[in-house]
Amino acid sequence: MEQVNIKKKVLIVDDEPNVRRLSRTILSKKFEVVEAQDGRQALEIASTQQPDVILMDMMMPNMDGLTACYAIRNDPITKSIPVIMVTAIGFELNIKLSQQMGANAYVTKPFTPQDLFDKINQVMVGA
Repeated sequence: MEQVNIKKKVLIVDDEPNVRRLSRTILSKKFEVVEAQDGRQALEIASTQQPDVILMDMMMPNMDGLTACYAIRNDPITKSIPVIMVTAIGFELNIKLSQQMGANAYVTKPFTPQDLFDKINQVMVGA
């Protein structure tokens, strides 16, 4: 019988198509990748597709990443999915807000492929 290797699923949430494309290119080698363009779409995809980890941009239209992260944490269906906040602004306040809203980790743009893999592995081991 053939061994099937099931890839873990990563949800990339960012309003910038170029950032989603870059992240998909980096991550699709090791993960199944799904995308959302704002927090509202992320909530819908998280509850229906149950990704193994979510990479969430902090600043987006419609629903920002912090609000979406808080909603994910407070939904029984999605509360255990690790969330990594991604932002261009690495202020201490943003890190604290991310933690208060339930984020598991934090990555600052621009990031390297290794930064993403390290953070994803870190939160998946801890999940």
